Amino acid sequence: MSVQHERLIELCNELRLGGIAAQYPALAQTAAEKHTSFTDFLEELLVAERESRRARAREMFARVAGFPAIKTLDQYDFGFATGAPRKQIMELASLAFVERAENVVFLGPSGVGKTHLAIALGYLATQKGYKTRFFSAADLVLMLEAAQRQGRYREVMHRAVNAYKLLIVDEIGYLPLSREQANLFFQIVERRYERGAMILTSNLTFGSWDSAFAGDSVLTAAMLDRVLHHSTIVSISGDSCRLKDKRKAGLLTASAKPSKH
Repeated sequence: MSVQHERLIELCNELRLGGIAAQYPALAQTAAEKHTSFTDFLEELLVAERESRRARAREMFARVAGFPAIKTLDQYDFGFATGAPRKQIMELASLAFVERAENVVFLGPSGVGKTHLAIALGYLATQKGYKTRFFSAADLVLMLEAAQRQGRYREVMHRAVNAYKLLIVDEIGYLPLSREQANLFFQIVERRYERGAMILTSNLTFGSWDSAFAGDSVLTAAMLDRVLHHSTIVSISGDSCRLKDKRKAGLLTASAKPSKH
């Protein structure tokens, strides 16, 4: 390694040009072999830096999204989940709903892959450079409750709810909320309405959502009015994907049904 090459790498590191530092030796050799002009060589270096920064941003967005695991649409078993509307789901992969600040609601019984699909779309969003955050409904309202007690409600609401292009709230109805928690959830929906996209998942039909929100039918109706105004509803039917391997092994009969939760 020449002294000049070492100086160039040191300068790149000092200026935080990691992409150029990593690609410079190979690009310089190719440029010399092909007698590339200085301007073309410079452009190739800058493109390498841009792509490196974009890749780091995608990694960072996926890391801070808080996904419990990384899931993709390619991993979703449409062969087993015959009740999943494949065409509708694949159309959502364009993420046009994110740009339009609209909502997607996945409805269906436990185990049909609602969370998988929500994460898969969220992961796609991070790879397109959209700031995304994943919460379970229970964790989100508990966090806001704690922030309210600590006098940090506005700060946490902004940091956890308003700051993201896409907010994913999983398992609505899995645990019933108290009246105060139901009010907090309504505030989340109100803050996001026509400002930021949401993906929601629930094992309850919309007619049963009031049972999850302290039996408050008025609040639930107002919340659903905002959720559904600009939304795509994806209804999934079928058996639990999580039990299919046990059925194959003969540990469960085909008629055995998982509990509601």
